[in-house]
Amino acid sequence: MQPTGAIGGQQFVKATERVAVDHDLWERDHPGELGQLSSTVRVLCQIDFLKADLASGKQRFGAHAPRAVLGGVDDDLTHDYTKYSGGCPSPCPFTGGGWTGVPGTLKTEAIVLRSIRYGEADRILHLYTPGHGRLSAIAKGARRSRSRFGARLEPFFHVRVVLHEGRSDLLTVSGVDTVTAHGGVRDHAATLDAAARACDAVSRLFETADPHPEVFRLLANELALLHVDAAHARQANGLAFRLKLLLAAGILPQLAACALCGETDHLQAFSGAAGGVVCSSCEAAAFPLHEESYRFLVGALGQPLAQAPDASERALRQVERAIGETAEHHAHVHLRPLLATR
Repeated sequence: MQPTGAIGGQQFVKATERVAVDHDLWERDHPGELGQLSSTVRVLCQIDFLKADLASGKQRFGAHAPRAVLGGVDDDLTHDYTKYSGGCPSPCPFTGGGWTGVPGTLKTEAIVLRSIRYGEADRILHLYTPGHGRLSAIAKGARRSRSRFGARLEPFFHVRVVLHEGRSDLLTVSGVDTVTAHGGVRDHAATLDAAARACDAVSRLFETADPHPEVFRLLANELALLHVDAAHARQANGLAFRLKLLLAAGILPQLAACALCGETDHLQAFSGAAGGVVCSSCEAAAFPLHEESYRFLVGALGQPLAQAPDASERALRQVERAIGETAEHHAHVHLRPLLATR
């Protein structure tokens, strides 16, 4: 095995200078020059739900609209991106629908994360929506041969759904139309598995009804890529997808400097408990992170999913461990492994 290469902060600067506009999460580059940033290099990713300009965003939301600035792990602001919270004004172009004038009725776009057989003819659905997060619903009679729902409530379908709020905790599906079936996902075992793991990761990391339209868009992009080309089912693409989920969740690992002491040079290990890369002086209880793995982490953040970088199996295993330990330590979520254990 090759020795771990020490990584310097300038390598991070050079990598982030190439960050392009990423439509997966509505990310954009930092508007200023690199020299205008603080002494600690910052990740050049920004989530703008409506506009990149904060002043314009406040005008649209109102002067007293809540704004959540989410940094890296545990609010470490060495990662700097902005996320509006508190929901979108009505109408909102990103929510894909909302409560109608009929009491207890919701019309929204949704992606079917999971479909579970229930009773003799019903299905329990886990749906992810842009404006209402993860929802659970029951589709009564969906498994009957003459059901009005047909096959439109199968996993990975992107649909427009009408939900009715009843007395139970489950919403009731009263209508559904297909936006995209993503039929190509079912043509190959690899794409089917990749889609299932993507939906499972979203379900675990974003299990509440809090709105995350950027997560909905990211998942829709991932399913569309898998539908179009089975080549996107590679493990590197799945890891890039999960890394962007951590960004959306506000627990992106610290990559620009040592997560413990702030040192920008000699970065050669990763600690999930510390929240990112660590230097040679702070590497106790951390695992080695090779330069190739580090470059993948930086490159995956700065590229659209369709252009996710590739890496060796050794590097991808280190990246998966870094993502998994970050999710476990800071979101208390265990993600299903992407790479087969040896």
